[in-house]
Amino acid sequence: MRPLLDPKVDFVFKRIFGSEANKDVLLAFLNETFKASRSELLKEITLVNPYIDKNAVHDKQSILDIRAVTEDGKQINIEIQLFNRHDIEKRTLYYWSKLYEEQLGEGHNYRDLKKTITINIINFRYLPGESYHHVFHLREDHSGIVLTDDLEIHFMELPKLEEEPFDMGGGLVKWLLFLKGLDKSKWEEIAVDQPELRKAMTTLEFLSQDREARYLYEMRRKALLDERSMMEGAREEGMAEGKAQVAKNLLQMGMEIASIAKATGLTEAEIRKLAEPDH
Repeated sequence: MRPLLDPKVDFVFKRIFGSEANKDVLLAFLNETFKASRSELLKEITLVNPYIDKNAVHDKQSILDIRAVTEDGKQINIEIQLFNRHDIEKRTLYYWSKLYEEQLGEGHNYRDLKKTITINIINFRYLPGESYHHVFHLREDHSGIVLTDDLEIHFMELPKLEEEPFDMGGGLVKWLLFLKGLDKSKWEEIAVDQPELRKAMTTLEFLSQDREARYLYEMRRKALLDERSMMEGAREEGMAEGKAQVAKNLLQMGMEIASIAKATGLTEAEIRKLAEPDH
């Protein structure tokens, strides 16, 4: 028996939640999400992008999100992120605005625009506090009056599931524990009275044993790890350049090299080199 694939990898996530055969799985997950945020529950959804383009698996920049539309036209977008690409709040608003704007075809009126919901499932800590599920709307600061209900943004932070005691009666936490990679020995416990969650688990087991799915999974995971490595390399390079500039400034102010080394973390040899005329 091969080990299970990681359901947090967006390729696997979309295979579990974003196929026509598993539309009931997606609907159940969404309703648990909306129960937790006291939103209206759904009876039916239509998948907008149900098929996976295999070429996207190899694309480092590709985001294999899930898009759905409700019976009354509400737009829903779900994205899972393994690591922090930064500016996530601006990226989220940008993607939300694109979905909202795309509804307004030629000859349509602004009143035709429907509520648009973005759900970010993230594998890193992002927001302050210990709550793993945050929901944002447009409200007036003092009175709490809702300007419009058309904007709804969810953040679900998987790492926070480790740090808080949870009521296992809650449906959403069971889904998130499954996505987080809960040990298979505990699946039966969280899947009680949750047939759609059990179906998601069965789908993951099937994908984990399928040769083509494993190949595509490994390719997608490699692409994501390459992207992360490049981002971290660029960040470290930027930090190094920043330290060098600070050291140069301190040298110009006449600070001793030993003190600059303590302040910046650079070695004294590196600082002496910066002090040379060609630097």
